[in-house]
Amino acid sequence: MDITLVLKVLGVGILVAVSGQILSKTGRDEQVIWLTISGIVAVLLMLIKEIAGLLTTLRGIFGL
Repeated sequence: MDITLVLKVLGVGILVAVSGQILSKTGRDEQVIWLTISGIVAVLLMLIKEIAGLLTTLRGIFGL
């Protein structure tokens, strides 16, 4: 796993957290929920290649 991937995930997390705090302070709680869900989806899309590689490795180890 590359350090740039970790930094990208960290950046998305910080951006979502700060934006969520700002939206929460202004009383837009419903938008905070959508922002959080969007952040989770964005991170999962970034990690999908790594997860696929992990599953391929596990299949090779266990002979599935």
